[in-house]
Amino acid sequence: MNGKVYLVGAGPGDPELLTVKAYRILREADVVLHDDLVNPAILELASPAAQIVNVGKRCGRREITQPEINSRMVEYARAGLAVVRLKGGDPLVFGRAGEEMEALREAEVEFEIVPGVTAAFAAAAAAGIPLTDRRLASSLVFLTGHLASDKDPEGHSGWPALDSPDATLVIYMPGSDYAHMASEVRAAGVPAETPCLIVSNASSGNEGVHLATLETLAESPQLPSPKLLIVGAVAGLARGIRLQHETSDAELVCVRR
Repeated sequence: MNGKVYLVGAGPGDPELLTVKAYRILREADVVLHDDLVNPAILELASPAAQIVNVGKRCGRREITQPEINSRMVEYARAGLAVVRLKGGDPLVFGRAGEEMEALREAEVEFEIVPGVTAAFAAAAAAGIPLTDRRLASSLVFLTGHLASDKDPEGHSGWPALDSPDATLVIYMPGSDYAHMASEVRAAGVPAETPCLIVSNASSGNEGVHLATLETLAESPQLPSPKLLIVGAVAGLARGIRLQHETSDAELVCVRR
């Protein structure tokens, strides 16, 4: 008898942000195929009898390919096992869930999606800002920094025009080349004076937030990954946070509550 695959969002890192349903399914799983970004404390919630397998592809490392991950899910499910494909954040946001769902459908394997708290929400909470605000931001755009490096032959990035003055941009995986990232965002139509936040390890015990503008982003410290970049007027609201060292608006902020 066939088993079932659950595409489960592990949230941004804090085990307490795991949904009740995700916790229950994790406890009942026979196999857990997890990404690198999943907090080890969340993996400890799985059944002691479960097989735990790291299938992460972080930072360009390709120890296991996506087709291999797809094959493993199908193989375990056809053996009658309950399989959790555990992804950081939400599985439907830059998590390759589309490819995995397609593979499972083609193999006629039953699956279910269990949403998780995506990193953008945890990052905004860490900085103490809203992502939308009826006075400042009426739209929200999620992007991946990988598109900024995937240029066409004429030198254009894969991003659309981003010149809406009331939009908040959340850039997942912005990389470490802040100067290049700022250049790409400005080339997409965002003014140089626009506030932006680098948020590192959102929801974890060592989360950090750095406030800058697109013009000064290149001078920002290299906060550790995982991190994302929030760009827009709402980012400027982080100026109300008490700085760890009262020196400037661009100081590193540690806001773990």
